[in-house]
Amino acid sequence: MRTFDIPEFYRSPVIGKVKALRKTGDPRKQNLKPSVLDFGVVRFILPRHFGFCFGVENAIEIAYRAVSENPGKKLWLLSQMIHNPEVNADLESQGIGFLMDTEGNVLNPFSALSPEDVVIVPAFGTTLEIEARLQEIGVDIQRYNTTCPFVEKVWKRATQLGKKEYSVVIHGKPQHEETRATFSHSSADARSLVIKDMAEAEVLASYIRGERDWAGFAQDFENRMSPGFQVPQDLDGFGVVNQTTMLASDTQAIADHLKAAVMVRDGGDDGRFANTRDTLCYATLDNQTATASALDMARESADVAVVVGGYNSSNTSHLVELCEEVLTTWFVRGSDEFLEDGRLAHFDLGQGKRCISEDWWPSEFRSKVPTVLLTSGASCPDSAVDRVLQHIVGLCGGGRAVDEVLRLFAQEQATLNA
Repeated sequence: MRTFDIPEFYRSPVIGKVKALRKTGDPRKQNLKPSVLDFGVVRFILPRHFGFCFGVENAIEIAYRAVSENPGKKLWLLSQMIHNPEVNADLESQGIGFLMDTEGNVLNPFSALSPEDVVIVPAFGTTLEIEARLQEIGVDIQRYNTTCPFVEKVWKRATQLGKKEYSVVIHGKPQHEETRATFSHSSADARSLVIKDMAEAEVLASYIRGERDWAGFAQDFENRMSPGFQVPQDLDGFGVVNQTTMLASDTQAIADHLKAAVMVRDGGDDGRFANTRDTLCYATLDNQTATASALDMARESADVAVVVGGYNSSNTSHLVELCEEVLTTWFVRGSDEFLEDGRLAHFDLGQGKRCISEDWWPSEFRSKVPTVLLTSGASCPDSAVDRVLQHIVGLCGGGRAVDEVLRLFAQEQATLNA
């Protein structure tokens, strides 16, 4: 598998060593058994897969190359490179400005751009409309285009579906950069519709099954349809693709639900439903599957889960949702959220906001050895997870030295791989 040239400060002496040891014994990453690090005063369960994915490492490598290759030039990112505050803040410190925020609101007008400026397309990709505006200015947007290859794979499948006269249903968050980009590319070749969850899939399915009056469709899916989308004819045949950071299991469940509705409509024939299972991002799926495997162990032995990542990161929030089904879960963007007075700043998905909790670390943990399920989103550097791990170790009184813990872990892996 390809390796990427990313800044050393994103790598880690603890998590990086654990991943390297696991890779030595299982290079194809087929063993999903989680790793366990025992510091004596606290144990950590680490999923087999977490942290930077292929698309994120690719984007970071290209962005830092743009900085090194263009001294003295104005450098711009269309929006956040990825949904991680540490990465975006460091890129900004390198002199890169942001043209838009994550919602697409303009921070710096395109009219200020010149053909000599360097514009970096983020990993989420961008819309055809924005591409056209930049090309009119004369900006070369392909030189530092960091669009994730798996996002582009979804776009290509949408094009293929359109050429076969299928429509496209996109499972994604309507205002997310990636979904906006996918909707734009898909709409160029196929009638397209965005749905955000199973509840909206059921509304769509009820129309397909003939249980609702099509007169209400435009209101139910307002601003979610490509221009000229017509019902019921544009739902005669379709396929489902997704925003790659959504839960793969949710996308598949939605696809299965809509396929069943088509079969009810067509008397058991599923010929007008396209199979798009191969568009699911393997990295997102690997992280989610590995987290589920770790939760199987955590269900019996863990006391709490800590998930590290950007608060606006879609894939990270889905990992939080998985963990919350089993354990008390704290979603933190980094070690700076562990406040000096012992409180914890964290993001509450239910409330949709950053909160501060006083009793996040139960008093009974002082009289036992707690076990923490620790993981992170695909846009989170391993170095950030390292700092969270070491902060929790310090909170528990220090315990074994990191070198000793890694030595014991290496011995365990050598025995398992013998």
